[in-house]
Amino acid sequence: MTNIVWQQGELIEVTISDLSDTGEGVGRWDNRVVFVPDTVPGDRVIVRLVHVLPQYAHSILQQILQPSPHRIRPSCIVADKCGGCQWQQIDYNYQLIAKGNQVIQALERIGGFLQPPVDPVLVAASPLGYRNKATYPLDISATGQVQAGYYQKGSHQLINLNQCPVQDTRLNPILAEVKLDIQRQGWQIYNERRHQGQIRHLGLRIGRRTGEILLTLVVKDWKLPGIETQAQEWLKRYPHLVGVSLNRNGDRTNAIFGRETRCIAGVPYLREKFGHLEFLVRPDTFFQVSTETAEALLQVIQSQLNLQGHEVLVDAYCGIGTLTLPLAKQVRLATGLELQSAAVEQAIFNAQHNGIENVTFQVGAVEKILPNLGTIPDVVLLDPPRKGCDRAVIETLRKLKPSQIVYVSCKVATLARDLKLLCAEGLYKLTRVQPADFFPQTSHVEAAAFLVLSDFDKGA
Repeated sequence: MTNIVWQQGELIEVTISDLSDTGEGVGRWDNRVVFVPDTVPGDRVIVRLVHVLPQYAHSILQQILQPSPHRIRPSCIVADKCGGCQWQQIDYNYQLIAKGNQVIQALERIGGFLQPPVDPVLVAASPLGYRNKATYPLDISATGQVQAGYYQKGSHQLINLNQCPVQDTRLNPILAEVKLDIQRQGWQIYNERRHQGQIRHLGLRIGRRTGEILLTLVVKDWKLPGIETQAQEWLKRYPHLVGVSLNRNGDRTNAIFGRETRCIAGVPYLREKFGHLEFLVRPDTFFQVSTETAEALLQVIQSQLNLQGHEVLVDAYCGIGTLTLPLAKQVRLATGLELQSAAVEQAIFNAQHNGIENVTFQVGAVEKILPNLGTIPDVVLLDPPRKGCDRAVIETLRKLKPSQIVYVSCKVATLARDLKLLCAEGLYKLTRVQPADFFPQTSHVEAAAFLVLSDFDKGA
């Protein structure tokens, strides 16, 4: 029981011993937890308490008394301000260790797994320059200049960027120059407080393997005088730019994209090679931002499943079929389930584009479709959003009892929760967990968990 009172604004000295799943450094003072952004395990620091509760406090870094051996100079000159990355001050090898520990701790603490079978984290092909997509909010500086960047940590203050070290370097010239074109055209930048103005975001996307680029402006409405001429100028200026689009988002919302996208010049998609297939990817399509690491994880899934060609596979939360289509080539029949109809349209188109005929897609909530498929799959692939699977999905899987389940997750806390439910009463056995670093320089970690039906339930 502590007798020392701590107060907001107080300066204290702590040594950072761990990292939280949100990327903050974790230290202890008088047996209480202190969270400190921008720190590294091993740092000895002075911090200012900014939000104090009885058992823990949030703080801001004031001074580094002794740096950690894992601390490095960030690659970005605004890394201490920009909210896009949390871990640029941490050497990459230690980032991998921290992400692996994050997965293990979640499976042990939340999932209740003793010594979970977690493999070393799949290393990104490059810890910098890996993002194939960037979407920048726009603003006006105090001197009236158009700005694009990310918001400062914990604020709504835009940090202006002309380049970003984690995005594909081929996008940097476009980021810097398009801001000047928007300024020259006199297009009004959207003000979210007043719900006035026109351009909300600048979106850039590149096919890592093809080099094809899409440029998208997210606008409040379609009225953007001179956009057709400017779009043609952009296509001439940037040889790899294949399409310019507008996306309309007229709502008072912090969602980036609206529901409708119009191609203004060129084509409404880029070509990307993934899993020995060619995908046509639109500006507002969900496609993993780290192409190479996503493909490495696909290869792990294919190897672990060891498909023989006779299986029936269901891909729940399938999106545009990024995993469905490569796996469909190795099974007898594949079915993709997806809530978003636009994603299903693209999945069907990409199946046809690649000549894959043994796959079907259904639109709707997984929890509603899965119990009524009329067939018992041999393999189920789960790739839900961050909130994880609906409880009804878990219960349906426990009734269907597919021989193998692969659960791909972008949030290990919900992964651990759902695995605990699937493995309850020994129904499934967790055989392998493969973390993958889709987002270097951030605390986010992807993971694929592999479950097999326990021997006593096979054939039941």
